[in-house]
Formats: sequence, C-alpha cells, structure tokens
Amino acid sequence: MHDIEPFFNWRHLYVSEEDKRSPFFGIEYSEFQFTQTVYNYFIHPQWDDFGSQTLYLKVLFVDYETGFCIIEFIGEWNDAIENDVMTLKREVIDKFIRQGINKFILIGENVLNFHSGDDCYYEEWYDDVVDEGGWVVMIGLPNSSTYDFNRAGLGRYIQLLELPEWRPFSPTNLFMKIDNLILKRLNNS
Repeated sequence: MHDIEPFFNWRHLYVSEEDKRSPFFGIEYSEFQFTQTVYNYFIHPQWDDFGSQTLYLKVLFVDYETGFCIIEFIGEWNDAIENDVMTLKREVIDKFIRQGINKFILIGENVLNFHSGDDCYYEEWYDDVVDEGGWVVMIGLPNSSTYDFNRAGLGRYIQLLELPEWRPFSPTNLFMKIDNLILKRLNNS
C-alpha cells in the first residue's frame, strides 16, 4: 500500500497544502518517512490524515467559484466503530461548505472496506448541500464496498456513479460530466 499515491496529474492546477482556504493548508510532507498506516501497512506520506484511524484522503482539486471539490480516499471507511463520516464531515467537509462548496466528488477506488453505522451525518451533509443546488457523488467504489454502501441505504445521500475512466479528464471536465449525469438523473425521476 505504500506505493499507492494520491492522483497527482492535477497538481499543476491545485495543491491543497498551498490553498489558504483548505483544511490542509501549510502541511509539509516527507517523501521518505512513512508514518501513517492502514491495517498495519504503511501508506504513502502524501495522503492526508483528517482524524480517522483507518481512512485517509487527498483533496485533489477545489474550484471555489463553481463550488465543487474532488477528494480521493484510501483505507477502510468505518462508520460502525470509527464514525469516519462524522470526522470527515466536521474536519473537512464543513470547512469547505463554509467556503461555498456544495458539490463533492469523492473517489473511492482505494476504499478497501466500508462499514456502515448511523446515517445522520450523511443526511446532514446532504441537507447542507442540496438546498444550495449541490450534491455528493462517489465514483470508483469497489464492488464489495458498493454492496455494503447500498445495503445501508446511503444512496439517497451520496450517489454512486460508475466512471472508471475519470483520470483523463481535467477537473473541470470531470465536474461537468458528473453534473450533467446528475441533471439527467433528476430529469428522469
């Protein structure tokens, strides 16, 4: 797991540790010291710790004018024991919402397991953004985690989309593609 890096092809467009509005502003990374672990396996030092014991993230891109954010995850999303969604909501998402972000693209390709708990923080997140015309989307979640996510009924708050070829897009084009898919879903409802 130590060689799985956050997606880096957009770093010329956005760097979260250089963004004064980011919760990760000013963080300095080491390329040589591996200190964070998932399942006792070290992970690449570029992943950001937001307070979870099992889940890490990287803010890949934020557009404050358009109001969207792209976040990639690695690890185990565990709401049953760690209440990861609460920690994520309070330490990261709420800070972006206060900055006008109301559309969130979550990349879950490296979410190895998902364990559900209470859905109140998902509902709160949804309520915070939907009134402003926003949404929350997860792409790339592995099949086993997708099954557990759907079984918990969380699809009413976070929409799961299949978009395996997201990497060639620019952040803005990825946002536009997903926004159009969400509009089509709403129009077909």
